[in-house]
Amino acid sequence: MLRGNQPATVDDKGRVKVPTSFRAAIRESYGVEVFMTSLTGENVRIYPLPVWRALEERINQIPAMNPARQKLMDRVNYFGHVTTMDKQGRVLVPPLLREAAEVKGEVVVMGHMDYLVVWNHENFRKRISAEPLTAEDLQSLADLGI
Repeated sequence: MLRGNQPATVDDKGRVKVPTSFRAAIRESYGVEVFMTSLTGENVRIYPLPVWRALEERINQIPAMNPARQKLMDRVNYFGHVTTMDKQGRVLVPPLLREAAEVKGEVVVMGHMDYLVVWNHENFRKRISAEPLTAEDLQSLADLGI
């Protein structure tokens, strides 16, 4: 299970070092291959490749001509890149994705159960300030049993 937030740094070559706790969990459960992508360009999603493949199987059940599927696939493939964590746990963020998400210098790496999300630290702080968790959000979660 990937949970919590760990600070990290993107080096001059555009590599983010997956924090030790996340790296160990990914290697143990899934191996070292990952699929890196984004839905909006605001952040970087790092999926262990087996997790991404399972998601692809679910996406593949949606008719190919479905407009929402087409939009999703356009975005994940535009930003997408299969890579491998090196022995130090570093993964290269492709230049296109690195620029779109502004991931350079200090970043935050957050666990989202079975994948990671990397944000420019300042952009994420602005986002959570601009989008507070509301009573309506809490009710929606309660309706879902959370």
